[in-house]
Amino acid sequence: MAEKPDHNDLSAARKRLAEQQAELLNALLAGGAAPAGFDEQRVEVERRALLAKRRGIVRMLGPEVANELGDRFRQLFDVYAPANPRRAGSRAREDAAAFAEWLRAAGELPEKRKPRWKFWSSH
Repeated sequence: MAEKPDHNDLSAARKRLAEQQAELLNALLAGGAAPAGFDEQRVEVERRALLAKRRGIVRMLGPEVANELGDRFRQLFDVYAPANPRRAGSRAREDAAAFAEWLRAAGELPEKRKPRWKFWSSH
């Protein structure tokens, strides 16, 4: 009959796994080094793929920002993203809005314009 694992052993294993997962996420999403035992080239390929996916979603959700930046959109987003990884539970729209605010703070976008009054508004 197999021995029951010690509770302390399981807790330590879970802690190590959580640390390894955090290290991998840091490498993939925030530009950190590849964790021990991982192929650096493969991690870099996946990092670029995830960055491109995130960039595409932000472009889709904020086409006016992307249009205003033109060719600078990709370069600026690629600077922004590793320094501002998405938080657990955050939404893509929040990410797009945070990118626009980051651009405004950096002087890359003008301050928010006051919305125009629309004749169909109920105000």
